[in-house]
Amino acid sequence: MHSPVCVIGTIFIDCKGFAAQSYHPYTRNLGNIQFVHGGVGRNVAENLANLHLPTTFVTSVDDTAIGREVVERLQKLKVNNEYQIRSKQCGMGMWLAVLDEKGELAGSISQIPDFTLLQRFITSKGKTVIGQSSHIALELDLTIEIANHVIKMAKKEKKPIYGIPGNLDVILKHTEILGDLDCFICNNFEADLFLKLDFTNLTVDQKIDSLIQFVERSGLGSMVVTLGDQGSVYYDSYTKDSGYQPVFPVKLVDTSGAGDAFFSGTVMGLIKGLPLKKAVICGTKVAGWTIESPENTCLDLPVKIKQDEFFRKLL
Repeated sequence: MHSPVCVIGTIFIDCKGFAAQSYHPYTRNLGNIQFVHGGVGRNVAENLANLHLPTTFVTSVDDTAIGREVVERLQKLKVNNEYQIRSKQCGMGMWLAVLDEKGELAGSISQIPDFTLLQRFITSKGKTVIGQSSHIALELDLTIEIANHVIKMAKKEKKPIYGIPGNLDVILKHTEILGDLDCFICNNFEADLFLKLDFTNLTVDQKIDSLIQFVERSGLGSMVVTLGDQGSVYYDSYTKDSGYQPVFPVKLVDTSGAGDAFFSGTVMGLIKGLPLKKAVICGTKVAGWTIESPENTCLDLPVKIKQDEFFRKLL
């Protein structure tokens, strides 16, 4: 068996409210409410496992009934949970989300986990975990100490690092760490902040030009910016290849988790040795299937990739 991909990130429990009719923020809205397993790191770990990549998930989790339920679901997918730190409380986060009648996010509130235990673990045992892994998928907005330590150890072990933002609390204050990543993937609104310009409203050609300039200036290996239903743009500083990838037709159910799914599919493609322009096709497809699911991940992902011609050739 190949060395596992090491995912370092968070577990969240998402409380989602789906409006049955037109959503009005100042009045009562009828619909349905669901509790869903979430968190950037957890979503990515589940997706990678469903994409048939051996996966180790490093995180903290509450030693409660719902925390054990999260762990058991990942275990069924053969995710290695050996390095998950159990906590009496605040090991996991909570995300309260309201989705309008179209399934699009109308508002949210996040309660982040306490990263003390995870930081202590990374400092003491991170070298062992990273040494046993083939690639590192890092949620960047944990603490700057965790990010710096992981990046330092991964570079020393010559392990590729793929970064994904969380709540932007850390990464916007320490954009210098982007220069150590092999690939960084974010959305257009995050790109507005990272690139310090109105990236969202640029033309596609202008987006690509701005992306190229930022990647070259920051020292990034490659970068992809997702544009919602407008697709994505990408640039690889190693090959100097840049371009635009449109979305595939989907039936919108819930956009939650789509960015994590895109990251997962793209990273899977890169790990399989695909050039970035083809890896983003993987990301686009996985994101589309996730948008058609009421959960933060596509539960039928193994079936979807088996039926898809592009993935059949890849796998």
